[in-house]
Amino acid sequence: MKYFAVIGALFIGLILAPLAVAQQELYRPPLGDIMGKIQLRHIKLWFAGKARNWELATYEVNEIKASLETAADLYRGIPVELVTNTADPIHAIVAAIEAKDSAAFAKGYSELTLACNACHQGIGRSFIVIQAPTASPFTDQSFSSPKR
Repeated sequence: MKYFAVIGALFIGLILAPLAVAQQELYRPPLGDIMGKIQLRHIKLWFAGKARNWELATYEVNEIKASLETAADLYRGIPVELVTNTADPIHAIVAAIEAKDSAAFAKGYSELTLACNACHQGIGRSFIVIQAPTASPFTDQSFSSPKR
């Protein structure tokens, strides 16, 4: 009897495993969700740079880059040049962070914001206009560098 239970469990596992893998492969987050995540990171990046928390700024810019790459991979309908237009501003932000240069950071951030808006315009979503935030919605997060 135990033998049949083990064989039955293995059989069920062999049937269900490919279904589980297929379901994982089918999931594709909506583009709006990816962009919403980028927008939140964009806000956090601004406040991290403004507070000169270069470690947090590095984290946020890397997350933005990864999310943009995910969007480009999953949504082939987005014109490649619009997404790649963010590469130079991201590199400028990274260089500014490495140099701990607040002025260069602000310039790179502004260029990234312009690239985001150019992409929105290019795909017919000109009603989505991104700007540097004026107040943080993240009242539960400190953007100051941690005391070490």
